[in-house]
Amino acid sequence: MKKLLYCLMILTLAVVISACGKKTNTDIRSELKEKVKDMKGYKVEGVMNIKVGSVPQTYHVEVWYQSPKQYRVNLKNENKEQSQIILRNKEGVFVLTPALNKSFHFQSDWPENGGQAYLYQSLVQDVLSDKKSKFKETKTEYIFETKTRYANNKALPIQEVTFEKESLAPKKVVVMDSDRNKLVTVTFSKMEFDPKFGSEDFSVKKNMTGAQLEIPGENKDTSFTVKYPTAKIKDVVQTGEKTVKAADGNQVVLTFSGKDKNFTIIESKAEVSKAVSSVLENGDPIDLGFTVGTITDHTVSWTFDGVDFLLASNNLTKEELITVAASVYSNGEK
Repeated sequence: MKKLLYCLMILTLAVVISACGKKTNTDIRSELKEKVKDMKGYKVEGVMNIKVGSVPQTYHVEVWYQSPKQYRVNLKNENKEQSQIILRNKEGVFVLTPALNKSFHFQSDWPENGGQAYLYQSLVQDVLSDKKSKFKETKTEYIFETKTRYANNKALPIQEVTFEKESLAPKKVVVMDSDRNKLVTVTFSKMEFDPKFGSEDFSVKKNMTGAQLEIPGENKDTSFTVKYPTAKIKDVVQTGEKTVKAADGNQVVLTFSGKDKNFTIIESKAEVSKAVSSVLENGDPIDLGFTVGTITDHTVSWTFDGVDFLLASNNLTKEELITVAASVYSNGEK
């Protein structure tokens, strides 16, 4: 009997020791929270793949963050030879479009007003906010499945976030729709915690100047390819398409109508400013996946592939505006 009790004690002790060595979901969430709280900043690079319609897009993503609230996000579409830079500094939030020599200035809470798949602290907050998140681990990774926090876009409700065990650095993010189709994938290649930053690293002037050195020669062609939305709003169909001649080229007006919903899309060749100009925007920056635009209560505006787009409606919700804008990809020559 004593021998049996002794064996049971040894077995129980082994189980306890084993359990103590294995971290739980709660342990990892606590470590992630402390990591974000203690870090002074980071630099991270990666590749973002987006499946929009039938034309997948690939972006190189570079993010700089300096505590408490300075951000620099460089999104470069190498196929289109274009880039955008999102800056947050003491003056506010800016979206730079170097190819047009323009910066757009926002008085916005970005990125606190929603989740971002390429921001480390945003991913950690997604994990912490979802009390019902699923958790698993491999020999080298922690993997969480969480809800997203996209305030105006409910079409992408699920994501899988992978962190390295040793450093807790992000490795991969996969964002899915409600049918679990993988629409956005961000694969991180390297991350540096607590790097040193220069005094001008988050300035509009320095970043605009640096980005413009990479821009190819000026293209004065005023023609462009019309793009149509592929997203469907119930009972809404295209009811018109009109080309309006202007001094700087053609402008195309697309109209869509239904019983309770209607909207208009205006497309025109983007103009390059002769001098760097800064435009104060009334809305908030919105990530459409393939570009960063501006959203208000009734409009979404953006520039992509050298074309300015304006989507306007008095009766679409913000979620519907974003859904339509993000789907403007089908092409037809004009």
